[in-house]
Amino acid sequence: MTRPTSRVLALLELLQGGGTRRVGDLAERLGVDERTVRRYAEHLVELDIPVRSVRGRYGGYRLAPGYRMPPLMLTDDEAVAMAIGLVVGRRAGLVPESSASESALAKLRRVLPTRLADRLGALLATTSFTAPPRSTTPTDSDLLLTIAEAARDRRAVEISYTDRSGCRSTRIITPDGVVGHAGHWYVATSTRTFRLDRIATASLLTATTDQPTTSDPAQHVLESLAATPWTHKISVRVPGSPDDVQRRLPLGLAVITALEGSTSDDGEIVRVEFRAERLDWVPALLAGLDRPFVIEEPAELRRLVTDLATRLAAWAGN
Repeated sequence: MTRPTSRVLALLELLQGGGTRRVGDLAERLGVDERTVRRYAEHLVELDIPVRSVRGRYGGYRLAPGYRMPPLMLTDDEAVAMAIGLVVGRRAGLVPESSASESALAKLRRVLPTRLADRLGALLATTSFTAPPRSTTPTDSDLLLTIAEAARDRRAVEISYTDRSGCRSTRIITPDGVVGHAGHWYVATSTRTFRLDRIATASLLTATTDQPTTSDPAQHVLESLAATPWTHKISVRVPGSPDDVQRRLPLGLAVITALEGSTSDDGEIVRVEFRAERLDWVPALLAGLDRPFVIEEPAELRRLVTDLATRLAAWAGN
């Protein structure tokens, strides 16, 4: 089992506040038992950080007098890169825990030289974004790191998983990678995709595996999302190259396949396939392609497209 590094660093942060901190208080702040606090303190000592044990009724731990963490030596470009990464990650919904980026930014500013910290504060105070932040389920950092470790080392993981219909199961998977998309983390395997926030627990297994891997986990996740078995299956033929048609559609919506031997006046023809729970929004999506198209299925979609065309013609004539 890997050391919970984030909590060890959290202990160091608490001790840097000064004075002697009782073991019971530290355990409560960190959400662990007192025995675990003592293990964390031993780990800090192993890192040559002068943690002192204070015995007695009001004993606990404190840092040696005069000890300070050295300043973090970053160039302006490095500090800006870290700050923007934290802010953008939080807004995208991909930062573990809702307050993680704010606390990390606060720590970054505390250990930077004064001039650079002041300039970074000006950037953070004056920056705004055109897109609203995503509201998603906070990511469990332990799960994310466990899955990433398994993918790197080609190890299997036993997970407890709840699918989109609420069905719970325990299964063994071999992750190929983790993929961030549309405010969620996904786990790519050679057979299917799992959403990280639907995994309750993940345990690394000891044996490595030689199962085949996906060559492009991100593309595999997008194709898996496009094939989610919603109620309606949509299939449309569109003139154009796969890359050109894909640029006109949201990522992860559709699977686009070039039709061998099929051509039009505009060149290639592709088949666009995706699924949807409702059809009412699909006609506007197809109109947004700004290309002629042939609806293969479902037949009901043809009527909806015709209705939209009639309304648009009527509105344009007013």
